[in-house]
Parts: sequence; C-alpha cells; structure tokens
Amino acid sequence: MKRVLLKLSGEALAGDKKFGFDEASCVAVAKQVKVLVDQGVEIGIVVGGGNFWRGRTSEKIDRTKADGIGMLATVMNCMYVSEIFRTEGIKTDVFTPFICGTFTKQFSKDAVNEAFAEGKVCFFAGGTGHPYFSTDMCMALRAIEIEAECILGGKAIDGVYDSDPHKNPDAKKFATMKMSDIVDNKLGVIDLSAAVLCMENKVPMILFGLNEENSIINAATGKTTGTVITVD
Repeated sequence: MKRVLLKLSGEALAGDKKFGFDEASCVAVAKQVKVLVDQGVEIGIVVGGGNFWRGRTSEKIDRTKADGIGMLATVMNCMYVSEIFRTEGIKTDVFTPFICGTFTKQFSKDAVNEAFAEGKVCFFAGGTGHPYFSTDMCMALRAIEIEAECILGGKAIDGVYDSDPHKNPDAKKFATMKMSDIVDNKLGVIDLSAAVLCMENKVPMILFGLNEENSIINAATGKTTGTVITVD
C-alpha cells in the first residue's frame, strides 16, 4: 500500500490503565509506523478520544458541548502521540478543522499532500469540527479526502465477531465481511454513517487488535489476523 489512514482507539492507547496514556503502547505504535514510513508508505492518523471522554457524562451537559469536549480530547491525543513519534525519529504534522493557535495546522488536502511529500506522518485531530459526528466519521472523511487506499483500524478488540467475545467465549471472528453487511445489518462495528460513506466511496477497511505484536505492519502488508472489510 502507498497511502493508508490509520485509526487508533483512545482506549487502546491507554493500555491496561484504561485512562490517559500508556507510553509503552504509544512507543510500540510509533516503532511499527516508522517501519512502514521507511518503506515509503504515507500514513495519516486519526486518534479517538475515549481514553479521556466518551459522550456525555451527565444529561445536564448539552450534546453539542459534550461533542466539543470530545474533539478537544482528540487534539490532546494527537499532540501527545505525535510527540512520541518524533522521539522515534518520525516527522509529523497535526491538522485540525478549526484554528488551535500555534498548536496545530488547519486541515487542507494541499497542506496534507505537501506534508506527505516531505515524509511526514499526518495526524487528523478535532474530528470533523462539528458535533454529532464521531471520530469514525472523521476517519472515513479524511480517508476519502486524502485518497487513502485503505483504512487500518487498530482497536482494543482484534476484529469483528458474531457476538461480544467478552461475554460469549464461543464468539466467532470474521476473517472477511462486506461493508454492505455492516450497513444492512446495522452492526455496531463502526458508526453506520461512516460505513455508508466508506461503502459509497469504495474505501476498504481492516480492523485488528492494536496491542498484538506487529499488528499495524501486518495489516498494511496483507498479513493481518483481524477482519478485512471489503467494498466490492
């Protein structure tokens, strides 16, 4: 693959702590990404905010404000992870759809392409910049905008199952499935709106366990043990 969009869940980056950052987990991600960058793969990254904020913690909080807090959580995540990447010798830029002073750069496709040409990994923080859209929608939107060949989804769970593997020890993992299956059956693997966007724009996806050894490299090189979601 020449260009991919990597989605990292905030929970997976928190490791066993379940909140905040686990530096060892972030360094492990950086080391894998560097291998791919050194091979010439261009990588855009969206990071979820679930290690800090997951929706409204109280019905007293307005949904629009709660989503704004979530967007800022993803900015913090991208800033942190991008700095970990830099300590591993990777050049990075963090882009947001809104102005964040001097902390980030404002997103545009041209600016991202320039960054890729300079060998940088591009982080896409702040979601879409609007409430009512999750980081899954940001993932799909940015993948389409930058013309990524595939979305690589690193999660706390290692693929798509026919039932919750935490509750059902006999749950079976799908090696492959169609994006249309997610849409038609309203599976909660990713947001339905994001799945529709990927399906309509022919962007395939691979979902895998982030904490498995070399899982990002394996997903990018066709050796994943996760679930491949096709759009044909």
